[in-house]
Amino acid sequence: MLSEAKDTSELMVDLAYAALYYGDADMADEVTDLEATMSALVHDMRAVSILAVRSPRDAEAMSSVLQVIEAIERISNNAVNIARIVTHRLGIPRELVADLSAAEEVSHRVLVRDGSHMANRPLHALELPVATGMRVVAIHRGQGWITDVEGDEILRAGDVLFLEGPAAGIERVRELADAPRWEPPQPPEAGVLTDLDRAVDTLVEMKNISEAAVGLAYSALVYRDQGLAAEVRHLEDRLDEMKDRLEVWVLRAARDDLDPSPLRGLLHLSQAAEDIGDAAQQMVWLVEQREEVHPILSIALGETDEVVVKLPIDEGARAHGATLSELRLNLEPGFQVLAVQRGGRYFYRPRGAVVLRAGDNLIASGPEEGRHILARVLGWDIDIDPDTGEVTLTAVGSPDDPRRTWDDVVGGV
Repeated sequence: MLSEAKDTSELMVDLAYAALYYGDADMADEVTDLEATMSALVHDMRAVSILAVRSPRDAEAMSSVLQVIEAIERISNNAVNIARIVTHRLGIPRELVADLSAAEEVSHRVLVRDGSHMANRPLHALELPVATGMRVVAIHRGQGWITDVEGDEILRAGDVLFLEGPAAGIERVRELADAPRWEPPQPPEAGVLTDLDRAVDTLVEMKNISEAAVGLAYSALVYRDQGLAAEVRHLEDRLDEMKDRLEVWVLRAARDDLDPSPLRGLLHLSQAAEDIGDAAQQMVWLVEQREEVHPILSIALGETDEVVVKLPIDEGARAHGATLSELRLNLEPGFQVLAVQRGGRYFYRPRGAVVLRAGDNLIASGPEEGRHILARVLGWDIDIDPDTGEVTLTAVGSPDDPRRTWDDVVGGV
């Protein structure tokens, strides 16, 4: 249930931003429908957690589960708040729609055409997350919606796919769907930088930071990592500061004879992004305070649609000495780099110009099927014991080297 709740909350956020981007009221309504599913799931998880407690020690460990459940519910509630900007017709400036095309993860929709490479094929056969970095979050088929998208779902001509991922993957997705070339919406011609421009730029950055904070929070829980927990707190502090600045810029922009209605949408979005950051901080509080974290959390977070991995870079790897932009890990194998650990420091949300070095630890999230590809880029063959979950790494091209366990390589978790 925890795994399903995490996936559902992330789906709701993706759909909410997509609804905002396309002004799609039907999709916004779908987010509201998913809220009912999430509420029922949260209720059941709380009941099961209470039934599982048999001693004071059980209660202490289970409280960590309840805290994560509350944080996940908080993220889903903020997705609904984002969707309400569409359903309540609050509006947003068209400058924001254009700028969202430049976010680290963008929403996109494409029609599957008859005779295309996608038509009449199961989704898993396309391996879109690995080949393009984009994942299908929902399918609009006829008058209905499919939000629980499984790999064995056979795509049909006429399906409208809603995807999330790096903008660089859009071109390849459209080729597979036999869709015409797509041009993203363009912002108004550049002129004097206004307060509205500053507010819009800040809001796109808040979206990126809030999503990075959630990814790092899950990583901190899985690895009990104090450094990552501290980075999440730093990101949350930045979101607070950015929200304060944005509110001032929006109020100043209201003096410039602008329609105030779209400005309300900006304020709602900033509040949602800041509160998603608060939810991430709520999760890592457990790690910061060295509270007992129930082992079910690591198990559940490892069973979600997207896995979080922490892998070292070997000296003989293709990644050693390469920049992130050269490796294009967000396209193939479809992993988003959350942080790079170098020595005792973390570089969160590293930019494309960052050069990776042997000995760095890469923390990234992406599709489970792409984990082995990512490991090879970093210089490793990876083997996962299906019973114990123990990870064994062997240097690529060194079959005679002694096999090393996860603990041997990264110093223990």
